[in-house]
Formats: sequence, structure tokens, C-alpha cells
Amino acid sequence: MTTTALQNIQTAFPDADCRENMGSVVLTVQPDVLEASLAKLKNDPQFGCSLLLDVTGIDFLTYPTPQPTRFVVVYILRNPENGLQVQVRVPVADPEKGIPSATKLWGSAIWGERETYDQYGIHFQGHHDLRRILNHWQFVGHPLRKDYDIYQGQICYETDPLENEIKARLKYNGIDDTSMAELHTEIMYLNMGPAHPATHGAIRILTALDGETILANVNEIGYLHRGFEKTAEHRTYNQVVPLTDRLNYCSALMNNIAYVKAVESWLGVEITERAKFMRVILSEFFRIQDHLVCLAANLLDIGGLTNYWYLYNQKEASYDFISRLTGGRLTTSFTRIGGMYRDFYEGWQADMEQQLCDIEMGVADSLKLVQKNRIVHDRTQGVCVFPAEKALSYGFTGPCLRASGVPFDLRKIRPYYNYDAFDFSIPVGSQGDVYDRIMVRFEEIYQSASIIRQAMKMVPEGPVFVSNVRVALPPKQEVYSNIEALAGHFKLIFEGVRTPPGEWYDGYEAANGELGFYFVSDGSGTPYKCKVRPPCFYMMGGFHKMIEGSMIADVIANLGSLNIIGGELDR
Repeated sequence: MTTTALQNIQTAFPDADCRENMGSVVLTVQPDVLEASLAKLKNDPQFGCSLLLDVTGIDFLTYPTPQPTRFVVVYILRNPENGLQVQVRVPVADPEKGIPSATKLWGSAIWGERETYDQYGIHFQGHHDLRRILNHWQFVGHPLRKDYDIYQGQICYETDPLENEIKARLKYNGIDDTSMAELHTEIMYLNMGPAHPATHGAIRILTALDGETILANVNEIGYLHRGFEKTAEHRTYNQVVPLTDRLNYCSALMNNIAYVKAVESWLGVEITERAKFMRVILSEFFRIQDHLVCLAANLLDIGGLTNYWYLYNQKEASYDFISRLTGGRLTTSFTRIGGMYRDFYEGWQADMEQQLCDIEMGVADSLKLVQKNRIVHDRTQGVCVFPAEKALSYGFTGPCLRASGVPFDLRKIRPYYNYDAFDFSIPVGSQGDVYDRIMVRFEEIYQSASIIRQAMKMVPEGPVFVSNVRVALPPKQEVYSNIEALAGHFKLIFEGVRTPPGEWYDGYEAANGELGFYFVSDGSGTPYKCKVRPPCFYMMGGFHKMIEGSMIADVIANLGSLNIIGGELDR
């Protein structure tokens, strides 16, 4: 598919630089044709890249190989029907002048370009809301520039009132004080969060209300931002693994796997068959864990307390089992580039089967409470509907996109780790409402349990780590007796796994959707750039479109159905 797509794109863009890279088509265009190029890739049926996955920048200031411009902006596109992946690179001659915005084409560009502006100081012409998003509003400078002083602490002393932003949103929706006065009412402003249990993390939701109806909404995030990307630039590739645990901490090991999979793909390292099956089993088990937390909290938010105990008790009971499997409970850091930290313990299969049976029992008990419950149906059906076109525009992936009727799943469309050998279905919704987002996750729990049982029958014996000396530490007995093994051990520990120079992106079907990593390597053992594409970042970017016109109580039900995880959202 990539070869054909490459030829088609080369034909469609004869004046652009076009090449294939690790299953993706990389297209370099100039700023004056950027908007037209993106529009063609989106709207032309032969490309069909209706999903803008991510936007990021690169600062080549200290890169060892000279580049035409210091800054480059990268748009990562996806065709949700066949999985075609296109990276559009745009050189930026002057960051103050910037490049044209893609916000007319995709809603996801609103937050994606805001982040690139915040982190790199690159402006986007025509962007209607270009302001900081991860760093606070009093922040000075752009932290992902290579000349930014990482020891410079910056404290926010005042709360951002967001007054201009909420008024601009009201105006965009055709509402002002005069029109409200004519109706003999006035606008009331309500802050939800940032410190509130129902916000599922530190998120500030500012709403403008007419009674209990939401007229406009503006959201503020970044309260948990810890500078993941900047920190990764000062760590070896393996040292970044524990940082990924803290992204989506409800399914931490999936972040580990997604990260090392991306690095291994660029290195051309093929992990052992046993390691592949171990990663599948762990991924699906943690997908179940993530969905249990989401469903338990979501149903609790709308008043279903008993569901919480049926679902969350099973997750809590699984922690001891996870600890025996991996050595950790919540954040495991169980993967390494080239394989796994260690093998499973003897007799793990029986314990896994018992966990799955207990989980299925809890899920069945919960479903008995909600499937025919009129209150649940009234609170969720037809509430905060997000049709497929809007979901794609705002970069939705995972269960929330599938709930809108789009059967996009990387395990099917770009299979890895033998996923094409498993028999499983992709559940989809019909309305894209809160109810569909809940029920899709219930069904995905059953599908993941089925994959685990299939994998347990197929998992082969053998090593869990490659023998490649470029990535694998030598055996301890050799380190103690062989000078070459000792030198290899120290080089891998202190210098890290060395990757070839270049840029690449790799995606993975995590519990919340496509979790992607975009890397730039300078040939050393430390990433020159490591950008994470968090699924719920873009879902939160579309949150205002989902709740405007709804009731204030619907905000809570909808936020829970999106499963916003603060660590993943803010990084």
C-alpha cells in the first residue's frame, strides 16, 4: 500500500520532495502551498487523510547535520479506512511570520498548532485562538527550543481569567449581552475545576450559562504538565521508559510498549516471538484495566455507585496479580528496548484465567444494572452526540471514535505483534453519544479477554530478549569475566542504545486511542526530540463542541465518557 501511495503522492505533488519512511509517506512542501497540499491529501479520495493525528515542531539549532531552516513543522495525517500515514514537513524560515494554519481543514489543528506555538514559538497565520496551552499564561519563552535554559524556573502568580476567551467563544456562537438582555436574562459564568473529582484530573472548564444550558465553553489544561518531551531530550532511550508510565497511569504498561515499539521499529529490531505474545497479553489486560476505571468512574458520576464497586473492585483485585507478573503495581516499567524486563512466573496462566473470569463476572453484574435502566438511558442516550465527521475532524481515535461509527483500530488496519492472527471484532456505535461511548468500552473488555485467551494458547517458549549486542546487555557472568562484555555493558548503560540519524513516527492502539511517538535522532543514545501524541489531548480539544447547547449535568457525564487522563493530557 505504501509503495502505491508514494507513487500517487509523487504524481500529485511533482514539485515536492516525497519519500517513504518506515511505512509512512513523508512529503516536504513549502509554506505557500501548505494549505492546498493538506486540503488535497484530506479531500482527494485516493488519499483520504481525513484524520489529522498530530502537529509538532522541530528545532535543528544543535543538530549535527546542517538543515535548510532552523525550524520545521510536521503534520501527521492518517487515512482511517486503510491506515495510510502521511507526514507533511514544512520548513519555517521565520517563526514570527510562521506558516498558514490548518484550522480551516481540521478541528484538531486548533490545539495541535497551539501546542507547537507554545513550545516552539512558531506562529500560524489565520489561527483564531493562538495562545499557550501546556505552559501557563505568564510563561516567558518556548521550552522546546534548544537554546531554552532548562534550569529557569517560572512560577504562575495569577489565575488566567479567560474573560476574553469566553467572550470570543460567545461571539463566535452569535451571543452577546445585548441579545441576552432582550430575552430578559443574563449570562452566568461557572468554573468547574481545576480541582474537582468530577473533572477526572486537574482540568478547568469555564462555561457561560443561560440557566443550566451551556452557551459557550473554554477549557484550560496544563496543570500537570511536567515537560515530558524536554526531559526525554536529556535521557537515554531506555531511561525514558519510566517517564511513559506516568502518561496514562490507568494503563501504564501500554505506554511502555508503545514507546519501545517505536524505537525498535526505527532500529529494525525484531523482538522474539515470546516477547511479542507477552506484549499482546499485557496490552489487552491493561486495556481491560483502563476500561474498568473509565466505566466505574463514568457511571459513578451519573449516580450509579454500585457499578463502581462491581467494576473497580475487580481492577483493585488485579493489582497483586500485576505485581507478580511485572514486579510493579501501577507503574511497571516492564519493557526494555529489545524485549521485556523478565519472563512471566511459573503458573501465571491459571491466575490470568481466574482474573478474567472475575472481571467478566463484575462486568456482567454492572451491565444488569445499566442495560435496561431508564435513568441511565435518559442521562446518556442522545446526550453530547458527536457524529463521525466531527470526531474525525477533531482527531478522535480509539473507543470514542468507534462510538461515532468509525471502525478504525490500528490492530486491524496496521497490525503488529501478530494481531492479524487473532479472532476479534471491533465494536462500533451508531449515534456517537455518551451511551455509545460507554457500551463500546463494555464490549471491548470482552474482546480483549478473548484475545488474551487466544494468545495464552499460542504463546511459544523461548527468550524474552533479543541477543543483539547493540541493544541487549550481555549476561552478567560474561560481564564479570570478559572485558568486551564489560565494556559493552557500560556503553549501553551510560551512552544508551544508539539509533541511526533521522525522523520517524510510530503509532499504537492504546486504551484511549492512537498513542504515537515522533522521534528525531542525531545518531546518539539520547533522543534529539521525542514527541508523544496523546489520544485524549485531541478529544479534550473537541470537548467544547460536544457540550455547547447541552445542560450543565451533561458536562460530567460526557467528560467521564471521554476518559480524560490528566497525565496523558498534560504530559
